[in-house]
Amino acid sequence: MTESTLDKLKILAEAARYDVSCSSSGTVRDNKGKGVGNTVGGIGVCHSFAADGRCISLLKVMMSNVCLYDCAYCISRRSNDIPRATLTVKELVDLTIEFYRRNYIEGLFLSSAIVKNPDFTMERMVQVAKELREVHRFNGYIHLKGIPGASLELINLAGRYADRMSVNVEIPKEKSLQYLAPEKNHKNIYEPMKYINTAVLENREDKRSLLHVPRFIPAGQSTQMIVGASDDTDHDILTLSSSLYRAKSMRRVYYSGYVSVNTYDSRLPALKQPPLVRENRLYQADWLMRFYQFRADELVDPKNPNLDLDVDPKIGWALRHPEFFPIDVNKAPYEMLLRVPGIGVKSANLIVNARRYRVLGSDHLKKIGVVLKRAQYFIVCRELPSAVIGDLSPEYVKLRLMLPSGPSRRTIDRYPSLF
Repeated sequence: MTESTLDKLKILAEAARYDVSCSSSGTVRDNKGKGVGNTVGGIGVCHSFAADGRCISLLKVMMSNVCLYDCAYCISRRSNDIPRATLTVKELVDLTIEFYRRNYIEGLFLSSAIVKNPDFTMERMVQVAKELREVHRFNGYIHLKGIPGASLELINLAGRYADRMSVNVEIPKEKSLQYLAPEKNHKNIYEPMKYINTAVLENREDKRSLLHVPRFIPAGQSTQMIVGASDDTDHDILTLSSSLYRAKSMRRVYYSGYVSVNTYDSRLPALKQPPLVRENRLYQADWLMRFYQFRADELVDPKNPNLDLDVDPKIGWALRHPEFFPIDVNKAPYEMLLRVPGIGVKSANLIVNARRYRVLGSDHLKKIGVVLKRAQYFIVCRELPSAVIGDLSPEYVKLRLMLPSGPSRRTIDRYPSLF
């Protein structure tokens, strides 16, 4: 590696850190003994952790930070006076192979600013993946960023070499996107996303009837939204996420708390630090939609457009709907058990199986893994129930759940009628 390449790498690796739309994918790309690299199923890449605790890393870098656009929230915007660099196709390929052989990485996450035009940028990124796969027989993980506005032919070609692709939505509402990034529009963002989804589904169908079918983005696609750069609410964000998950190929929607990098731009909020608590609540709500059968309009609505930052979204929903509680864990359907704070997917399954053979009590629930500190206000079981949300005000229960054990908690326990 030359000193010039190393200097470029420092600049472009720093620029790439604002893109969070990469993670473990579960894709499998076996090495048959005729190439370099191996993507192990279920492990994935990008600072993910294997079952034995190993950290799985990738080379996360931008091809270039010389950008045609002037997006208000982006560090690489055209008007910023920052160090600029562009890696050639050969430099990127050599870096990936060299880092892999040194056991630094197990794959590549490649994104880029818009150089000259979307097609020029996408074509160079595709060339990197093509050379890695066909020239070096690289079987490691490759995640390519889809460039909005690039031709669908290039998106299709990229899908033949990449394990995963992502096209970032960035801002959920068109009006806000036009205000902060006038050169961008949702049409150019959603078009490649729809094409990828259709092509992935067609590829799966072909595999059922044909013996040899070329891979096409086996790990699906992902996207990212910036949280806090615009006045879009959690309702706007989660409603869009819910619609994106209806596409069978969409594996993850990532939420990135806005980092105030361009403080001089009056269109942006003056944040001292990224809204990390809000970002965390959005991930929790996203998890509830994906695995707990919640709908976006149950977690947020026009009357309550933002998630409660004090408690997680599941507790927030339960506190707003005391009419559904308490539930009897020995009789309630699985779908209702999932909505009880303190009961997870695994615990709900274990409860359904265990209650066939015995009447469950609090000791059984503890062994199953139910967090009774949370669940106790929303359930009844074999023993006589303690005070539940129907007997107490939601405000009191919320305060109890927020406060740790100590003098403050004992005080509100002594005077529950005040809440």
